[in-house]
Amino acid sequence: MTPSHRTGGLSRRHFALVLPSALLVSGVSGCAAPHQGTGRPGDPIVLTLLSHYASGTLKEALQRPVDEWNATHDRVKVRTKAVEFTDLLTTFMVRQAAGQGADILHPYCLWNGQLVQAGVLRPAPSEHAEEIRRGYGGAAVGASSVGGKIYGYPTEVQTYALYYNKRLLREAGIARAPRTWHELEEAAYRTARRDRYGNTLVQGFGLSTYDDSTTVGQTLALLNAAGGTFVSTDGRSTAIDSPAGRAVFDLEHRLVVKGASAPGVNVYKAFQSGQVAMVVSAGWWTGSLKTEMGKDYHDVGVAPLPVPEADDRRATLSTGFMLGVNTASEHPREAWEFLRWLNTEKVSVKSAKKGATATRMSSLQVSVGSLTGRAEDMRTLLSQGSDPNLHPFLDALAYAVPEPNVAGAQQAKSLLRKNIEALWTGQQSVDESLRTIRRQVDQEVSRSW
Repeated sequence: MTPSHRTGGLSRRHFALVLPSALLVSGVSGCAAPHQGTGRPGDPIVLTLLSHYASGTLKEALQRPVDEWNATHDRVKVRTKAVEFTDLLTTFMVRQAAGQGADILHPYCLWNGQLVQAGVLRPAPSEHAEEIRRGYGGAAVGASSVGGKIYGYPTEVQTYALYYNKRLLREAGIARAPRTWHELEEAAYRTARRDRYGNTLVQGFGLSTYDDSTTVGQTLALLNAAGGTFVSTDGRSTAIDSPAGRAVFDLEHRLVVKGASAPGVNVYKAFQSGQVAMVVSAGWWTGSLKTEMGKDYHDVGVAPLPVPEADDRRATLSTGFMLGVNTASEHPREAWEFLRWLNTEKVSVKSAKKGATATRMSSLQVSVGSLTGRAEDMRTLLSQGSDPNLHPFLDALAYAVPEPNVAGAQQAKSLLRKNIEALWTGQQSVDESLRTIRRQVDQEVSRSW
């Protein structure tokens, strides 16, 4: 249930939803008029787009197509507004209550249930909903839907896979990445190393309490691989207290107790330093590792997430964002048309073979090291000279499971993280953790919002 991490000012995204001191003030960029227009000649409609693409490469990547739209459309203009990710959900909610909501919103899909419940998101018109169903993978469509209704165009999509250090596995006599949990656990014990004082030198399998991406994201990815889910189908209770959930918690507990995992270590720094043999994370990390590791990046491999048994069906976690239209927008038709142009209209791709095309959003995401849920675009954009470590994440689009986005999903995620960390640090047993998660999360997702 995590968003991706990024460079360019968004290297870490946390979820403390604290009211920012300057909540109603944000940076504005683009070629838009300074006020909301009427649509008459000389006074164009101005749509506002609020996202977390506030700085660096993300801000620049979004502004390019917005500038293109503004240069080629006289009647409707778009201007971008941005806040840091940590402020985004609170900004959506507070601005809506103050009557200052943007026309177009770019939420983390985990929040969609809460935003729909609060009357912030407008359902996609039928023609747009059909385009989304037709053009995107099931996980992306599911993440952009609440109660069977689609609320926006999927943008960034992240899937989870197994990163591994080829050198560390080779030195332990392991010829290939593990494919099953038994092989994963065996490889973790064989690659783990400690000094004579018991200090961790190498984690065989990287568990870390550093942030949601490791604490919750990899646990839910393993849960999906075991055929389990975090929240029940009706969204009213947790489903983690199941054989699949117990198997995941038992696995992680054994890895910690037997010394193959050290949750107090920052796994992001440790992996790039050759101090972690394997870790589950999302595809955003590939570009960061390539930049940070230099020549040592050739030791990095990526493989599909191992499954409990060799003949089990593959599954993993996907997270994502979407672009939707505010219920308070006075120009919803124009907003949806801009989103169609950005997310479905195909344009030439210079870096691919002659005649190749992809959507502007897919090109935008690939330019910053991410993926979208449009597998056809991704194959085009990653076809020539791309990093082979990205392809397992692309393949996973076909079998990934979207994180649940019920109304209480954000708080449920925070509660899950707290209890996972209590398990890893020996404060709770597997049984205690599962019972506590059921009690706390059931209370959260079943209440009226």
